[in-house]
Amino acid sequence: MTSLNVEMLAAGAAEPITSAGNARLGIAVLAGIAVIVVLITRFKLHAFLALTIGSLLLGAFAGAPLGDTITSFTAGLGTTVAGVGVLIALGAILGKLLADSGGADQIVDTILARASGRAMPWAMVLIASVIGLPLFFEVGIVLLIPVVLLVAKRGNYSLMRIGIPALAGLSVMHGLIPPHPGPLVAIDAIGANLGVTLALGLVVAVPTVVIAGPLFSRYAARWVDIPAPDRMIPQRASEDLDRRPGFGATVATVLLPVVLMLVKALVEIVVDDPENHLQRVTDIVGQPLIALLAAVLVGMFTLGRAAGFTRGRLSSTVESSLAPIAGVLLIVGAGGGFKQTLIDIGVGRMILDLSENWSIPALLLGWLIAVAIRLATGSATVATISAAGLVAPLAADMSTTHAALLVLAIGAGSLFFSHVNDAGFWLVKEYFGMTVGQTIKTWSVMETIISVCGIVFVLLLSLVL
Repeated sequence: MTSLNVEMLAAGAAEPITSAGNARLGIAVLAGIAVIVVLITRFKLHAFLALTIGSLLLGAFAGAPLGDTITSFTAGLGTTVAGVGVLIALGAILGKLLADSGGADQIVDTILARASGRAMPWAMVLIASVIGLPLFFEVGIVLLIPVVLLVAKRGNYSLMRIGIPALAGLSVMHGLIPPHPGPLVAIDAIGANLGVTLALGLVVAVPTVVIAGPLFSRYAARWVDIPAPDRMIPQRASEDLDRRPGFGATVATVLLPVVLMLVKALVEIVVDDPENHLQRVTDIVGQPLIALLAAVLVGMFTLGRAAGFTRGRLSSTVESSLAPIAGVLLIVGAGGGFKQTLIDIGVGRMILDLSENWSIPALLLGWLIAVAIRLATGSATVATISAAGLVAPLAADMSTTHAALLVLAIGAGSLFFSHVNDAGFWLVKEYFGMTVGQTIKTWSVMETIISVCGIVFVLLLSLVL
């Protein structure tokens, strides 16, 4: 029983929302998801409103009192935003500093100066993976696409040969590696160890991005051979700057939060003594909030001041980074509300009952649920949040490593086959100047490869660890 239901009973409220039969619940879930899909795709309603309406109708379809459904949704929204809202804001600030200071351009230019010919797709994977660590997927695309188009045009490369590796690097980071919102929420819902999840996520991410990026790009370039569209090549941020940060300082700033979180996990494994002074320190500095806050504060000097930003310019950069994430925060929060509504009407119990009958491994079940929600809603973050909430009971008796692998399995499932109900699909289509069919043959197939490779490597790790 959820804490929400316990509070309701303690307060003498009406009976908590319970299962009205697996068949009815299954139909209610499908109907709720269908409403969200139709509202987003057919009526072009904002995902926040669609998720809110879908959650309320989900409760109604399941026969739950409207008051209890509203309580479930608002509780889930509040908990989710409380857990990741500050992290999203800090990530947005760091990403804006990276872009406006010319730090991202410095990383790109340094690596490209040392890569050519066959090495270029691998260089693009490296660039996208490094830059993608602190950035949202959409922000990463906006930041990297001009570079991709410039490289393809100036070097006379196939657009797909350069673009697919960059997109793969961004997508893998978004779906598998904290501090991105989806993985962070899944870690919280399942109760997984963040450091262990981060370490295992990197192990899964490396071979996955190699297969879906440089290797698949060879075939994508044959299937869709198009030039870089001139109209989409904008002016780069650093062209307006007198100077920009150094390569080493920029990379160190971007990697700082990841390093701090990994150090925390490593000390927990090696020392394993909560009373140890070193572990107490790393437990604090390795928290996502502290790690990202440290990176932002360091970035103000290594990125902002290094680019000649005044205090006023730094303040305006921070301020301008927060406005665009309002929609992201609301969508993530509404996804959490939808997840909590699913849990409180008894879908979690239904999933457990069905999984016992199907004899499907928990990791594969988590992946399949995330795939279904991803295909229906088009949102990787919503798929991750909802699936994590549904399979969380399965993680109760799991080891630390297998709980982390469950998070990664869900993250991999959330990337499966992006299509017309995904904002990322249209973003890639428009930036690359492709048709819907060409976007499906390249971007959608790449996302599916990432998802399938991800779950395969997760299952292989589960046999070893």
